[in-house]
Amino acid sequence: MSKTPKAPKHLRTWLRGSATALAAVASLVLLPFAASPAQADSSAIPSGMTWTVLAKGTDGTIRVGADSATDAYNGDTAATATLPVLCLRVTGSAVPSGITPDFYAGWSRGTVAAAPPVQGKSLTSRAAADAICARYYGADWREAEFHDGRYGANLEASGGWSFWAHGYVPEGTRFWTAINDQPANPWN
Repeated sequence: MSKTPKAPKHLRTWLRGSATALAAVASLVLLPFAASPAQADSSAIPSGMTWTVLAKGTDGTIRVGADSATDAYNGDTAATATLPVLCLRVTGSAVPSGITPDFYAGWSRGTVAAAPPVQGKSLTSRAAADAICARYYGADWREAEFHDGRYGANLEASGGWSFWAHGYVPEGTRFWTAINDQPANPWN
C-alpha cells in the first residue's frame, strides 16, 4: 500500500497560517453584520406601552395611567407578554365632583374595563385591539389611548399620561394601552 505524498513542511505551515489568517479576516469583515443574541431578540420582538391603576375614587371612578415602568416612546413590555387590554367606552359623561381634570389627569368622559389577557403580538393593529374590546363589551367599546383624558372649560383639550373614568379594573395589573403618535404599540 502506498502512502499519499505530503506537502513539504513549509507549505503545510503556510497553508495552515493562511487559512487561519483568512478566517480571522473574514470574521472581522462579517462582525458588523452579526447581531449578538440579545440584540437580535430585542429588535425582533416589538414592545407595547402598558398602563396601570394609579388611584381609585370613592364614587366608582378610577385613574389609570403611566407609572415609572411605562415607556410611552418605545413600549415597555415585550409583545410576547400576555396582559389584559384596557378598554374604554366614551359616553360623554360629565366630570364627577372631586375630579379637576388637567393635562396629566384628564377626564375620559366614559367607562373603563379590562378585556381578558391576550398576547401582545396578537394585537396586530389598533383595529385588532379595538375588536377585542368590542367583542367583550359591545360595539361602542375600544382600546383606551394615551390621549383619552380631556380637560379645559368644555373638555375641549386632550392631555396625556393618565385619565379618570368610571369603572373598575384590577389593581396591581398592567394593561395594553394604545398611543397614537409614538411607535410604542405591539403592532409597531
